[in-house]
Amino acid sequence: MRIDIITVLPDLIKSPFEASILKRAIEKGLVEVHFHNLRDYTTNNYKTVDDYQFGGGAGMVMMIEPIDKCISALQAERPYDEIIYMTPDGVTLNQGIANELSLKGNMIILCGHYKGVDQRVRDRFVTREISIGDYVLSGGELGAAVLCDAIIRLIPGVLNDETSALTDSFQDNLLAPPVYTRPAEYKGMKVPDVLLSGNFAKIEAWREQQALLRTQERRPDLLEE
Repeated sequence: MRIDIITVLPDLIKSPFEASILKRAIEKGLVEVHFHNLRDYTTNNYKTVDDYQFGGGAGMVMMIEPIDKCISALQAERPYDEIIYMTPDGVTLNQGIANELSLKGNMIILCGHYKGVDQRVRDRFVTREISIGDYVLSGGELGAAVLCDAIIRLIPGVLNDETSALTDSFQDNLLAPPVYTRPAEYKGMKVPDVLLSGNFAKIEAWREQQALLRTQERRPDLLEE
């Protein structure tokens, strides 16, 4: 998989890919992540990539020309399965979307900024618009990092235990059950006996029951879906 991230603040988004699971995935050659500074694609002497919006109103808008040049340059080198725009009015990211995108080959992620991008960018280039929640950030960089983390960890070989991702919250529209580790008792608080029993059938049944109960209590909307 190759992910190309277009941004006006490349230094802001690079650090999540320089540690932990994302770093190991890149070092293993399981994914390539490239950052493209949008300011490198503008002919403006001041390297500006935004302008006032037509019709007036507060906030600047990212111009179509530098975005067009950047995306067109990338598309001239290879085909892309998805061109994703990070925006608050996109479809809210969930585990199903992450699962689907983890099967793709190459994708571009465009990070919005200011008041957003010229609508013609969305009309011409963007294949999917994604939000990470019903709130507004200063830019799409943090959202892009969240999206990449959710996708990359699902690629076979990224996690040391490939079954781990399959038992994460939301994979079956259920929240994950409680988990425990040593010691078995701490300040009077004990690990449930079933987890110490060695009876794996009972353990799995307990985990399924706990996952259902936790989902009913905290996210009943998932069960409705």
